[in-house]
Order: sequence, then C-alpha cells, then structure tokens
Amino acid sequence: MKKLRVIAMQRSREDLLSGLMALGCVEISDPPQEDFVLLLQRSSSRLSEARTRLADANTALDALKRYAQLKDGLFIQRKAVTRADFTGGAQLGEGEAACRSVNEALAVLARLRSEEDRTAAAMAALQPWKTWEIPLGKTATAFARVKLGVCPGGVDTGTVRNALEGSGAAAELFEVFADRQQTYLALIVHRAEEAEALEALRPFNFSAVTFPDYSGTAAQELERLEEGMAKIHADRLAAEEAIRAQSVHRDAMRLYADHLAASVTEQQGASQLLMGENILFFEGWAPAEELQRVSSFLEEMGCAWEAEDPKEEEYPEVPVQLKNNILTEPMNMVTEMYSLPAYNGVDPNPLMAPFFVLFFGLMLADMGYGLLMVLVSAYIKKKYAPKGTTGHAFGIGILCGISTFFFGALTGGFFGDFLPQLAKLIDPESTFALPALFTPLNDALMVLIGSLVLGVIQIFTGMAVSIYQKVKRGQVMDAVCGEIAWYAVFACLGLAAVTGQWGVFGAAAAVILLLTQGYGKKGVAGKLMGIGGSLYNNITGYFSDILSYSRLMALMLAGAVIAQVFNTLGAITGNIFTFIVISFLGNALNFGLNLLGCYVHDLRLQCLEYFGRFYEDGGKPFRPLAANTRYVDIQDAT
Repeated sequence: MKKLRVIAMQRSREDLLSGLMALGCVEISDPPQEDFVLLLQRSSSRLSEARTRLADANTALDALKRYAQLKDGLFIQRKAVTRADFTGGAQLGEGEAACRSVNEALAVLARLRSEEDRTAAAMAALQPWKTWEIPLGKTATAFARVKLGVCPGGVDTGTVRNALEGSGAAAELFEVFADRQQTYLALIVHRAEEAEALEALRPFNFSAVTFPDYSGTAAQELERLEEGMAKIHADRLAAEEAIRAQSVHRDAMRLYADHLAASVTEQQGASQLLMGENILFFEGWAPAEELQRVSSFLEEMGCAWEAEDPKEEEYPEVPVQLKNNILTEPMNMVTEMYSLPAYNGVDPNPLMAPFFVLFFGLMLADMGYGLLMVLVSAYIKKKYAPKGTTGHAFGIGILCGISTFFFGALTGGFFGDFLPQLAKLIDPESTFALPALFTPLNDALMVLIGSLVLGVIQIFTGMAVSIYQKVKRGQVMDAVCGEIAWYAVFACLGLAAVTGQWGVFGAAAAVILLLTQGYGKKGVAGKLMGIGGSLYNNITGYFSDILSYSRLMALMLAGAVIAQVFNTLGAITGNIFTFIVISFLGNALNFGLNLLGCYVHDLRLQCLEYFGRFYEDGGKPFRPLAANTRYVDIQDAT
C-alpha cells in the first residue's frame, strides 16, 4: 500500500472526485494533524442532502415492492449499464421522477391513514348515541338543558332515576345505550335546577360528554362520516394504484438509487478534503500495483502529488487489501469473518485455502452432494454474479463441491448408498456397488489416523509460517527456542518410535527442551519455572489441537451413516417410488445439516488450531472511493 499526498486546484474538485470514483482504488483518509494543515479548512459537502435523497429512493423502492407485490427471488439480477448512463443518462431522470411520484403517493397515503384513524375514532364515539334523535349540537332551549353523559357499566338506570326524582329537580333521564364498560345517558333538566340534578348524579360518577363539532343527530353524523370513510378508502386505492403504476420504471428507479449511493460515497470523500483559498489537499492510500493508473490520472488533472511507503509507526492505520486469485478469493469470506491480518502480517488466504477445501471435502465426502454444490453454486454465480460475502460463499461452494466429489469418489458415496439400494430394489440379486478406495464405516480407524496426520501437517505448517515471521523481524532466537525446538523434539520422538531407541532419542529431546524452554527467563528459578510452564502448555496444547482434527473422521462417519439410514428406510417399503421420496427427503436433510456442520467445524480448525500458530489480526479494511452498486453493474467503454 502506498501513502498518497495530493494538492490540486479547488476548481477541479468535482472532476477529481468523479475520476477517483471511476478509478475505484484510492481511499481518502481523515485529514492529518500537521501544522500546515491547520491553515486549511474541511471542504463543504452535500453529504446530508445526498443521504436524504438516497433514503427517499430506497423508501420508494420498498413501497413499490410492497404495493406492486414484486418479488426479487433469493438474489437480485443486476443490469449492465455504461458509466455514462450511470452518471448522467436519461434513465436517471426517469428514475428520479418515478421515485418522486411514489413518495408523493406515500405522503398521500400517510395523510389518508391519519384521516382514517380520526374518522374511525369519531364513528366509534358516535355509535352508542345512534338512537338519540335530538341533534348533538342542540344542548339547550329557552327553559331546559340537554346533557349527554356516561356512567360506569353496571350502574342501574332505575336507581339513577330514583335519585334524580329524590332531588326534586325537574328533570328526565333517558338510557340511550349500555354495554359492559359504560352506560350512555341523556339528561333533560330545567335550567334553574341543573345544579341539583347534577349533584344527584354525582354519586354515580356521571361524566358529561359533548360533541361541539357536530350539528346533526348522531345517526346523521355517522352517515356523513361513513361517506367520508368511503372516500378515504377510494383515495387510498387510487394512491396505491399510483404507486403500482410506477412498476414499469423499476429498473430506472434502481439505477437512480445506485447513483445516489455512489453520490453519498463521493460526498463522504468530499467531506475529507481540506480547502485553502484556491487549492485542495488530501491524504490517502492506494495499492502499489494501481499506482501507475493513479499517477496517470493525477497528472492528467494537473495535481501535485507524492507517494511513499508507510512508516512502521503508521502500520496500524494502513488499510489492508488482500491479494487474491481465483482459488484464494473466496477465502475472503472466512478471513473477513474472523479479522483482517495486520498490515505487516501474512495473508492467510493462500495458506488456508488448500486445507479448508481439503477438510470440507473429507468431512462431507459424497459425489452426489459435491455435484449438487458445484452445479448450484456455478449456476448462481453465472446467472446472478453476487458480490461481496455472498459471492465468496458460492465461490467456496464450487471449490468445496469439487473436493467433496473427489472424496466421495474415493469412498464410493453417491447420496450415501443410494445406487446400490436402488439396484437391489430393481433386482434383488444385484451386487452392484460403486468402487471405493476406503469407506467410512469399514475403515473408521484408518480415517481417524489420516485425520490426525492432516492435523499434524496443518499445525506444522502454521509453525513454519511463525518461524518465517519471527526471522523476518529479526527474532531468530525466539524462533529457535520456540517452534524450531519443538520441531526437533517431535523429530526425536518420531525417530524413537521408528527405531525403538527411546533412551537415546528421549534424552536428546530432554536436552533440547532444557536448553531452549528457559530462554528469556532470569535466574535459575525463573528458567526452571519457564521450562515447566512451557512443557505443560505445549504438551497439552499440541495434544488437544491435534486431537481436534478427529472431527474430520466424525463428520465423515456421521454423514455416511445418516444417508444410509434414510436409504435403508426407503428400501424397506419395497417400492421404488416411496424409496426415492424417502431417500430424497432424508438426503436433503442430511445435506443441509452437514453443509452447515462441515463449514462450522472447518472454520473452527482454521481459526483456532491453525491461525493460533501464526496469525496477527487487527487489519483495517481498505475502503476505496468507488461506486458499490446493488442493482446494476457498471461497464466502462472499451
């Protein structure tokens, strides 16, 4: 990675940012805290506006999908567009207009929902008074007052009337409606005796109800509100239809949304520029292999610039971009899930890819499952070309599918023993069987030993990488007293096992440990403690790590047994059709469970047993200024 420092004319800011976006290989970093930089100011940007417009476009797309009932399927099939169309084609205007129309319809729907809620609440309030024939706005005459109110449910209206009569007030009480919660009452009382009547009703928790906004009877007002509700419903249907009508512009809306996402990225870059009176300045990072393209562009823009290797104290801030080829690129999914390597560390993908693919195939080990993985993964990558983690996942699917098919050919597995069972159903005398170098059920011990040997190979590989890193940093004695000493100890133990001379080689191993495991400790007591601690930690560590690889055998055996069980259950029926159905369902379940199980256990072996030997994490991901599109693929003119 190269550190860039660039000075350009302020008037070229937009062209500079657009060009860097097109290059897609320069990350603009936060402004440095240097003396001369303090004389400059951060560039203004339209980041907030761009984010708002992007949010509106995404809202419009979500609404279109919901109201038009559009389905994307599991993956979005991206459309190819030229860079000219992406940055300023006529389709952008079409997409913007469609998004605006959808958002306007959504605003109408929001207003109508609010009106509908208010109308529904008003209708609910009027419904109990539907049989009251006096207009709601009529609350008094020359000599009387009309009061509507409620009492808690369960109040006996006769008792209330008796209390009202006992007060001596000239009044009449009517029960309009009653339910379990409330009793709805109408009181007509002489003006002069209103106070006495209300006092008589107070023990019954009479609460007055008013309808100041209504002039007609409750029935008339309900009829008017129902007409209003019908209009609201019609307007809602019209607004929803207006949204559905924009479905013909969906591709343009998606292009517009991706354009806005790129605009947000560009404005984020703009916000990190430093501006003077006539100049702009920024620092950033670019991969060394892309420096020629970057330099050509900067010189074309008339920029003053320099590029240099990062200093050692800058390593924690240097972004990391993994170098990949067709075989190692899918491993980015594993590495990024764990943690990127430190800038001065080692790229784990080439070191991990062979083991990950080999272990996965060994655990699943079935030609049918492997073939299915390859075909499905290749189809999805060809048809949908998913990006990022999803794309890496299907890349891993292809590689691991090939490995699974290979080990399935060695073990004679094709959806377990599907073919031999089918042959026996067709011809009970059949002895058909796929050729196999070994089988998990009959050669479980051999598979276990092979799994442990593979574990030793991977752990020794991790130790070799650790030696390389230590020697590169000048820590030669650390390497000699660490991994190299244990290499020698294991070699002595191996020779002792082969030759039977345990005394000689055992003594040699002990001498090596005594001479090396106290390195770095002070005093006799410190060295003895260091030797004891190192022996305990390394012996238990190596033993447990190597034993962890027995899971390779366990998953191979489990997958083979489950497949055979379901095939046997299907064959018991004696019917080819039911056999195929049961076998298909059982193998589908077995495939799904083992696909997940093999990935998780494979991941564990890489991240714990392997990476623990040499891996230094903590890398900062490289995030260049680029258009990361979701719906379209940008194709540069050739």
